[in-house]
Parts: sequence; structure tokens; C-alpha cells
Amino acid sequence: MIEVANISKSFVDKQVLNNISVLFERGKTNLIIGQSGSGKTVLMKCLVGLLKIDNGEIFYDERPLTKMQFDERKQLRQEIGMLFQGSALFDSMTVEENVIFPLSMFTIMTTEEKKERANFCLKRVNLVNSNKLYPSEISGGMKKRVAIARAISPKPKYLFCDEPNSGLDPQNSIVIDNLIREITQEYQITTVINTHDMNSVIEIGDKIAFINQGKLWWEGDHDDILITDNKEINEFVYSTKLLKKIKKN
Repeated sequence: MIEVANISKSFVDKQVLNNISVLFERGKTNLIIGQSGSGKTVLMKCLVGLLKIDNGEIFYDERPLTKMQFDERKQLRQEIGMLFQGSALFDSMTVEENVIFPLSMFTIMTTEEKKERANFCLKRVNLVNSNKLYPSEISGGMKKRVAIARAISPKPKYLFCDEPNSGLDPQNSIVIDNLIREITQEYQITTVINTHDMNSVIEIGDKIAFINQGKLWWEGDHDDILITDNKEINEFVYSTKLLKKIKKN
């Protein structure tokens, strides 16, 4: 569980986050949505400690982030998995080497243990017999699955996903959505997803936080979002013809 308590963040004279409080629950896919420039990306960067908040607090299972010493932050980093927007695989490494990378960084596993864990994770994301391939030899959807395998290889308690469906076709987007949700529930991870994909919102939004003008404007789940009378979120969610048709019906 990650608790955000009254946090704010400004850059020079521009306030980007304004007194936001929200709870991201364990075993659920927690989505952050909002228009470009709304502050959702800054919020995620604050959550993982890439940006220092001006005030408030972020708690990782009751552990306050801002009060952590170096060793405590190092320990927390080992509990976090990251899925980057562009997959961020190392081109010079094989699929297997990419998955092993965080294990070499953050664990004291033997070489055999790391290979065994990598094989388990690749099997979990339905990628077998791909260990020796390089990123240039696999599709965009496969790259995302390798990135997920890498993110979960250290057995994280917390998983952060930045636009996981970016650049994917609708069919592969559904595969990635379902995979993230299955892994979240199976391993009871606190998963936080930054997304523009409304299909993801409707399909896997166990908890949705809508950020507007730097504030938490609305929160609910994928059922609530279809019936809310909140003007701003309706304008955001039903901006496509398909979703407008769903709303009308």
C-alpha cells in the first residue's frame, strides 16, 4: 500500500501538484489519469523519489519516504519494479541478460539462481525460448513483456508502469493490460499505472485517480467512471467517438 498525504510540488513559481491525498492499494491496479500537463507524471516521479516534494508525505506501508535514510531508501529501491514507457531494454543485452540485470544490481543471487529466476519470469509472461534473442529481433509487444519480466524479477512489492501500452496496437495492449493485472493480483503487488489509454481505464481500473490542474479531481473504479456526473472527467474520458457512444447507451 502507498499512501499519499497532502503533497504539493512546485517548480520556480508554478505549482504542479496542489495538496494531493490518495491511497494506492495492494493487489490492485491503481491508475493515474489526466490531461497532458495535469501533473500526473510529476506525481509518479514524486512517488518513486525522483522528485522531492515541497510538503506532505508519501508512505510505503506506513514507512515515510521523506524521512528515510540512505540505507532505507536503498532497501526501498530494491522493493520497486519499473516498467518504462519505451520498455527501456538494453540493446546490447539479450532478453535473458535484460531480465537478469536488476538481479545483478540488487541481489546476491548466484549466476544459476539468476538464470533460474529469469526463466521463471519469462515463462510467466509467455516468452519461452527467447532468452538469447536481442531486443532488435523481437516485436514491440514482446519487448513490453520482456520489460515486465525484468520489472518483476526482483519480486517487487511495488510496481510502477509509465504508459505501458504506448506504441502498441489494440490487441497487444489488451495482452499487456491483462498481464499486468494478473501479476498484480497473483503476487499482491501495489501497482501504479500512469496512462492515457481509456481502454485500460475501463478494463483494469481497480482504482482510478483523475488529476486535473494539479489536484485530485476525482477517484473511483472502472464502474464508477462510467456513471459519474463529474464534468471534467466526463470531458476527458468520453473524448473519443467510441466512448461517447458507450456513454450515450
